[in-house]
Amino acid sequence: MTNVKIGMDLGDKNHEVCVLDQKGHVMDRFAVGNTRKQLRKVFQPYAGALVAMENGTHSPWISRDLKALGCKVLVGNARKLRMIWARSQKTDVKDAEMLARIARFDRQLLYPIRHRSQQAQIDLEQIKARDMLVRLRTDLINHVRSTVKAIGERLPACSADCFHKRAQTFMPDSLRTALMPLVEQIASLSQQIRGYKCKIEQLALTVYPETACLQQIQGVGLITSLAFILTLESPDRFDKSRAVGPHLGLTPRQDQSGSCNKQLRISKEGDVYLRRLGR
Repeated sequence: MTNVKIGMDLGDKNHEVCVLDQKGHVMDRFAVGNTRKQLRKVFQPYAGALVAMENGTHSPWISRDLKALGCKVLVGNARKLRMIWARSQKTDVKDAEMLARIARFDRQLLYPIRHRSQQAQIDLEQIKARDMLVRLRTDLINHVRSTVKAIGERLPACSADCFHKRAQTFMPDSLRTALMPLVEQIASLSQQIRGYKCKIEQLALTVYPETACLQQIQGVGLITSLAFILTLESPDRFDKSRAVGPHLGLTPRQDQSGSCNKQLRISKEGDVYLRRLGR
């Protein structure tokens, strides 16, 4: 099956699959359930075939499973595949066929991306879970402060970690019934955030000691350095260090034609979370 090209349009419950032979004729079309058991059963006969798909929620684990079965996998950048998402007649079946034909013609037209390993993905989720709790805590603190201001009072300035203690002391009596349950939630979130911080520090110390080198740069702390390492994962992905900036969307977009060369803002491609940490 080495000459077979397969396009796979990923869905949450089912995936549409189109199989092309060496001459580009459609050999088969079918749908496969979004389970490991179904995927292994269907794709085992296609070991050695090239499978093309777009990046999405399920593409990391599906691409790893297909590679384990002996398939060659291309994960295309969905944001750049305008020839697919901008079609006037767009269906999952036609998308699967288009992915297969693009892979057959020129793989670079898929703007292929590389997913991080499963372990790196799991480790990165610890950082992102902490970030989610921090944002929830910030929203709750802002709500409590604004509510107190609305009745002509004001809570004293303090850090987010100490907010629940100061709020208990200076909370107006008229708002205690309404706001103290939120303050208790803020205290609980602060405790969980501290727990994540300890886990992340241990992870960086034992598994990713190279974070210590990055933290020597002014303004780079533990979270940013570890997120940088887990996002890029391997320096072998880039021929030159200068390629990291464009990969993270930190270089200007280009729109040059003839003598016109516009000055544009950064492309904002790549990992949004890591770019936010670098502000």
